[in-house]
Amino acid sequence: MDFFKTAPMRLLLLITGAWLVIFALTRTVLLLTHLNEAGGGAFSVFGIGLLYDLGFLAYAALPMGLYLLLCPPTLWRRRGHRWFLQGLLTVSLFAMLFTATAEWLFWDEFGVRFNFIAVDYLVYSDEVLNNVLESYPIGTLLSILGVLAMAISVALRKPFNAALDAPLPPPRGRLLNAFGLLIVAGLSLQLLSQDAPRAQGGNAYQNELASNGPYQFFAAFRNNELDYAQFYSSHAPEVVARQIRAELSEPNARFIGQDPQDIRRMIDNPGTARTPNIVLVTIESLSAKYLGSNGDERNLTPNLDALRKQSLYFNNFYATGTRTDRGLEAITLAIPPTPGRSIVKRIGRESGFASLGQQLSAVGYDSVFVYGGRGYFDNMNAFFSGNGYRVVDQSSVDEAEIHFKNAWGMADEDLYKQTLKLADADFAKGQPFLLQLMTTSNHRPYTYPDNRIDIKSGNGRDGAVKYTDYAIGQFLEQARRKPWFDNTIFIFVADHTAGSAGKEDLPIANYQIPLFIYAPKLIEPRENSQLASQIDLAPTLLGLLNMDYQSTFFGRNLLQDNPLPPRVVVGNYQHLGLFDGKDLAILSPRQGLRRHDDALSESRESRASSDDPLISRAITYYQTASYGFKQQLLGWKAPKEGAPQVSER
Repeated sequence: MDFFKTAPMRLLLLITGAWLVIFALTRTVLLLTHLNEAGGGAFSVFGIGLLYDLGFLAYAALPMGLYLLLCPPTLWRRRGHRWFLQGLLTVSLFAMLFTATAEWLFWDEFGVRFNFIAVDYLVYSDEVLNNVLESYPIGTLLSILGVLAMAISVALRKPFNAALDAPLPPPRGRLLNAFGLLIVAGLSLQLLSQDAPRAQGGNAYQNELASNGPYQFFAAFRNNELDYAQFYSSHAPEVVARQIRAELSEPNARFIGQDPQDIRRMIDNPGTARTPNIVLVTIESLSAKYLGSNGDERNLTPNLDALRKQSLYFNNFYATGTRTDRGLEAITLAIPPTPGRSIVKRIGRESGFASLGQQLSAVGYDSVFVYGGRGYFDNMNAFFSGNGYRVVDQSSVDEAEIHFKNAWGMADEDLYKQTLKLADADFAKGQPFLLQLMTTSNHRPYTYPDNRIDIKSGNGRDGAVKYTDYAIGQFLEQARRKPWFDNTIFIFVADHTAGSAGKEDLPIANYQIPLFIYAPKLIEPRENSQLASQIDLAPTLLGLLNMDYQSTFFGRNLLQDNPLPPRVVVGNYQHLGLFDGKDLAILSPRQGLRRHDDALSESRESRASSDDPLISRAITYYQTASYGFKQQLLGWKAPKEGAPQVSER
């Protein structure tokens, strides 16, 4: 009997064929909406895309195929079972239409197919579900998809009945067919991966279009942490040890680690140590491009534009990643973005690091992480409480003190009011404070209190940016009336940009963010154009305090003259980059090595070898960071008893 003419296989082919059509339509719509970015030859993505579509179906259709093949003939012919199979067809169509819609919305937000971000969204489903409900007309969308699934199911009624009326295979044939499905699934597992046959490098939009969203989702779920030594190009340990010390050899640094790849060193900052208060505000998704002082003409940031003239402002500053947890990791630990999950979310291994909070707590500061949302999201509470901070989040605040909140947390103005209370309490005790904030308002669904700005709440990113700026202006106006203001350093920096998608895997221009350091009685306003990133913030801040400390930071003090070559480290969960101000090196899984010359303009891509100087520098940073994490070389070591502490003011 012909394998494909039996009833179970005809029904399975009917259902999977409908799925393939939906996959193809999804790919077509995504391509047509980004045809210019995808460039020439974009339609070639359909061939590779078909392989990923079939690869996903080899897994997804396996349970259904086994059920259809092993279903007893007596059950198969029953009328109730026919209705069950009709319902199965309809539900599967609804699931795939829902997936296609979700892919479109995800692509609209991030410019990529489902990836590790989507996995995180599934893990933190409460916040994400509320965000989706507040951002989209979900009831209407689901109703439309339901009606469409039933309409397609009815339209397929004739081939559906023909499939059910086809002959059933004999028992041995059914077993052989089931075994064949298992072999196909196994071959798919061996021959397809997240990266192959998709090419590494080239046009990032084409690579994403050649993917299958559900396939990429499950692949990201499986590969949520990538071992550097297994997946990435490496140098010999002695080469890495020599190069990383050259990269971090500031004039006031003395290496003290026993392991040649241990970056632990004593930092002896000149001058008399001082203990000002510190308010470090990490702003959700604030790209440098939104600032009016950077050329935006929509007047979204009048307060930040005015603050720039009063601050030490860094105009060539970059985020290390594309997610909040990456920004917090870089600012707090000053470490490059190691592949896979950020350290913040490596549950059970997120604690005990030599963080900014630990350094300041050790000399008498009250180090507090203040979050507008609930800190279990992204494992923030565990990360900060395990690294020298106490945590104040939405759950710590009386509901009567929260005047507005959405899916992600309280409005920024309510967060700043809590910050003022915490600062007042520490000042009353005579204790210096580090209040490290994380805002939430500049995030979809972009809602905020009414009558604050001239853009209606919920109308998109522009309004959220302008409200974010408004709240900062109000906060500083209130802080200036406080007795602790003159002895306080205010830092405003973004966690990441509002959009990191582009034609390249790491479009470096999209990683630029602002950094303001504001203390009118302590720091002279000026602009600094030095190439820098979030990993440089902690050592620069401790340098401003003239503080001596034991460092495991990969960052540098940006205010100290040194001959070290410029660099920025950037990445997503797979691709790791090093930018020297002109060219960009990218490391990818499966030992992929590439250069992008003139990365901010033409961005000419070429393959490279590990002995290319720029590639070698990138390998040095990421190999050392991964090794340091794995070998526990980045842990906190408290100062010896008798070490100087800060005095009360």
